[in-house]
Amino acid sequence: MNLSSYLAGKKTLNEYVHQISQRGATFQVHYWGVMPRHYDNQLHKHSFFEVCYVVAGEGVYIDNNCSYLLQENTLFLSKPEVPHQIKSEKGLSLLYVAFELIESDSTECWIEMMEKAKTSSHVYLHDKEEMEIALLWKTLLIHATRQDNEWLEKYLSNMAFLLIESILQYFVPSFPKNDSKPEYEMSSELLTEAQLYINDNLANSLKLTDVARHLHISGRHLSRLFVSELGLSFSKYVQNERIKKAIYLLKKSNLSIKEISDETGFINVHYFTRVFSLTMQTSPGRFRSLFIAKNTTTFSDR
Repeated sequence: MNLSSYLAGKKTLNEYVHQISQRGATFQVHYWGVMPRHYDNQLHKHSFFEVCYVVAGEGVYIDNNCSYLLQENTLFLSKPEVPHQIKSEKGLSLLYVAFELIESDSTECWIEMMEKAKTSSHVYLHDKEEMEIALLWKTLLIHATRQDNEWLEKYLSNMAFLLIESILQYFVPSFPKNDSKPEYEMSSELLTEAQLYINDNLANSLKLTDVARHLHISGRHLSRLFVSELGLSFSKYVQNERIKKAIYLLKKSNLSIKEISDETGFINVHYFTRVFSLTMQTSPGRFRSLFIAKNTTTFSDR
């Protein structure tokens, strides 16, 4: 299959899907990759996980002095701080993604599972038929090529989390499978309703007690829902959603910084600028200027 058609999807994922939080885990995604033709690279290592899927071609993967045959429908994992290298004379068609768990925003269960992933001996998997995970990966890239809208980031983030979770199930033997009861539950209907209410009313103050009253539950109950099912406090979730909405408006609208501050529910433009700068490591005005100047963020291919 020609992967060139997925390059636009890769660009969108690199633009929108940097940090994803669900089910008690928060992952930092460093980059998404689509490589229509990959040859040799140097022996190197990362401080994070990188997973590659071979769509077509042949080569060799060297991991910690062990060699593995690369061919169509091969999935392989590069673990943090482990030297690795890819060799291919004729070239490989690859999908790849790099990520790591943000432990400060994740539950102990997830931290423990990711530690197991670091020490797992499973780094290579081959199947004669196309893996289900490849179909999910390609579907994500296809959806990322569609015309963007305000909900695109949330949709892609949900699908990206499912992809990373599915990848980990291949390489961590004790990782909870889809057909077993996990230690964390799917988001409840109440939590989903709370999230929808928050997203639809970001311009308002959105106090915990007010949202809880809207759902006819106690503030303590609502607070527990966010911590137990998302691994985030209510206030942290609201702030994250405000920043995401601000990023979208800075990129896609002509609203002033003051108008965006009002639209996303910050008490004033100075507080908005401070929170945005701490979160994104740049001010709202500079963020918009850089985006306009570059039109889109450019990510090099491996």
